[in-house]
Amino acid sequence: MKLAEQIVQQLVEAGVERIYGVVGDSLNPIVDAVRRTGGSAKGGIDWVHVRHEEAGAFAASAEAQLTGKLAVCAGSCGPGNLHLINGLYDANRSGAPVLAIASHIPSQYIGSEYFQETHPDRIFTECSVYSELVSTPQQCPAVVSSAIQFAVTSPGVSVVTLPGDLADSDAAVEARPFAVPAPSAVVPSDETVERMAQALNSAKKVAIFAGIGVAGAHDEVIALADTLKAPVGHSLRGKDQIQYDNPFDVGMTGLLGYGAAAEGLHDADVMVMLGTDFPYDQFLPDVTTIQVDTDPTVIGRRTGVDIPVHGDVKSTILKLLPELTVKSNRSFLDKTLAKHDKLMNKAVGAYTRKVEKITPIHPEYAASILDQVAAEDAVFTADTGMCNVWSARYINPLGTRRILGSYLHGSMANALPQAIGAQLAEPGRQVISMSGDGGLSMLMGELLTLATYNLPVTVVVFNNSTLGMVKLEMLVDGLPDFGVDVPQANYAQIATAMGMQGIRVEKPKDLESAFTTALAHQGPSVVEVITDPNALSIPPEIKKDQVFGFATAMSRIVLNRGAGEAVSMARSNLRNIPRG
Repeated sequence: MKLAEQIVQQLVEAGVERIYGVVGDSLNPIVDAVRRTGGSAKGGIDWVHVRHEEAGAFAASAEAQLTGKLAVCAGSCGPGNLHLINGLYDANRSGAPVLAIASHIPSQYIGSEYFQETHPDRIFTECSVYSELVSTPQQCPAVVSSAIQFAVTSPGVSVVTLPGDLADSDAAVEARPFAVPAPSAVVPSDETVERMAQALNSAKKVAIFAGIGVAGAHDEVIALADTLKAPVGHSLRGKDQIQYDNPFDVGMTGLLGYGAAAEGLHDADVMVMLGTDFPYDQFLPDVTTIQVDTDPTVIGRRTGVDIPVHGDVKSTILKLLPELTVKSNRSFLDKTLAKHDKLMNKAVGAYTRKVEKITPIHPEYAASILDQVAAEDAVFTADTGMCNVWSARYINPLGTRRILGSYLHGSMANALPQAIGAQLAEPGRQVISMSGDGGLSMLMGELLTLATYNLPVTVVVFNNSTLGMVKLEMLVDGLPDFGVDVPQANYAQIATAMGMQGIRVEKPKDLESAFTTALAHQGPSVVEVITDPNALSIPPEIKKDQVFGFATAMSRIVLNRGAGEAVSMARSNLRNIPRG
């Protein structure tokens, strides 16, 4: 058995069904070993030929996040595996169990500035939980086993750096069986629970802030909110897990937020942070704070924490509930819910109605129609930028859908490759990529991957011919937008030329039929929606300096380009400014 065959066999035993990558050079022994397995249909591994290794890493990350299982990507020596790095950063920050095989130059030339030489075992250290160079065939099985163990249990990215000549050498020792334990509950101490109960029982106004860590604890969080009469706000990553079937929901806080979450948190006496490492401290209130997390290293690093709790959300709440006194006063909860309803109907929801004849199409309306026609168990992927905003505000998770994005790394171009990984991992579900024209054009070659494998992914392109989020950043900084606009391109025609279904939508009344047609198509589709380039997201909590910056930028636009554009932008964005 060749060493490459042994490695692939270890991956098969770990449950891996596919490897995303680009073949070539030092990676060829691994690729040939994959070929010899006969593919997943015969109990082996499929090779998924992406057009860029970065896309392979994003695809593997999406697969891992959807399934919770190990996913694998690979890159050849030098430039090949360097292309993986951005997707691996995203995967590691997302806690996705991903193994990356970074093939290397021949071992005898390492350290001699050989052609394409890099040092992957050093380069990938910052974006991984495990990174190791295989130096001998005897060492290799233990390294691969450790890499799988770290990726699955941490969870995060593991990188195995493998010189091509070693991959083609004979295996020397047998690989040990895997010993990955099932996850277990993390329960806080009696003393900690008693402190929590004392603080919550004595508080008049409690607010809950939920993150991705509430996964699997939806009903327990609702029970806690009911006991405390507490509004529940959530982070962007927490949306999937807690927004649905939640009578206490008051929306999302943060730069992309909506509803009354920000106000509810700030008006509380006690804030309970559940499974969130929310990075924007300017949105977190200076109140008595309880933070619950399975990772003790993140507790207190975003805001002052009065009661740190090391525990998983479900176990902690189950232990806490018997110690709590059920509150009867709903005044704070009802006030926050009323505020949320007003904001959702007069700000976030206002511009999805009575716009069937307005062009260019408002992206909010397009997102709301997409939400209505998509399947109840659809998987959405959203590009960083304005597509994140529209997916967060208008796509309802329902408890059965999933919404993936580059939420912690904030990379452009993530949606399309994530959709590829999602569709291959869950072939029976609708998969919808909400792509911006900027993000799509960055990794547009992956449309060819969709066409090659005839994957039934619907790519909805919000084409405003501008980098909308960057435009907003410039405006709130008092700068006129510059360098953000790009010439109009016809992505529907590009899709058609690649051999897939392409639909271009310029009128709002055509959105529903276009989406329905695309989602019913047995293959890849691109629905290009021509949207208003002046439709920008306004943060839910507007600071005085932000308004000043926007006004300053508007005055510069008037002076430099005339009042027409400034008036158009103002009209497009008035709907997003919270009222009252």
